[in-house]
Amino acid sequence: MKLLSLHDVSVSYDGTKNALNNVSFDIYSDDFIGIIGPNGGGKTTLVKAIIGTVSHTGIIEFADGIGVDNGTIGYLPQQDNFDKSFPITVQEVIFSGLLSRRIYLRIGRNEKEKAAALMELTGITTIADKPIGEVSGGEMQKALLCRALISNPRLLILDEPANFVDARFEKELYDILKRLSTQMAIIMVSHDIGSVMEYVNSIVCVNRTAHRYPTHDLTATLLADYGLTHYK
Repeated sequence: MKLLSLHDVSVSYDGTKNALNNVSFDIYSDDFIGIIGPNGGGKTTLVKAIIGTVSHTGIIEFADGIGVDNGTIGYLPQQDNFDKSFPITVQEVIFSGLLSRRIYLRIGRNEKEKAAALMELTGITTIADKPIGEVSGGEMQKALLCRALISNPRLLILDEPANFVDARFEKELYDILKRLSTQMAIIMVSHDIGSVMEYVNSIVCVNRTAHRYPTHDLTATLLADYGLTHYK
């Protein structure tokens, strides 16, 4: 099933130079897509266009029932603007991922069980009641991943999800995402080409323009065309 389509999508931040130029591709319910490209090539801009936080020209068309505002799209940003002095716990951060689906946030048994399962999955059960000002960057990243998942999205978008996590959890993270990819579509921005290609089933190469390829079709020459000359 097609979840969304991009048709000639362009983004310009200063009105003269495009950060993205005429990008077109489709995203399906069984996709696990890695988005790769050089620094400044437009990877994060592409994600922001999809979730509607930057203005764009062209068309982004969602399937019926799919949208950021109803919880069917989960999003883990590259950096979050959480004020770590705000008096909120890790568990409350996770529950905040339900706000898009309701005006008032009421936490029932089902929500508590879902949060508990996600915290166990990511290994942060023991810090559930800790204030966010007392957790590490990696622990915060795991909490934000749980927040992106608690609404049971049909599409999960992650922008550099391995940032701030240690090497052990990075491997666990990719394994978790591989399992999740049987339940939802996943789009993952990453600079780690080698690791990403072990898990995803297709790649979108982005450098102002963007094109989608099956993973097995990528070659060193093709990657070089997008400013990618090596596997990290």
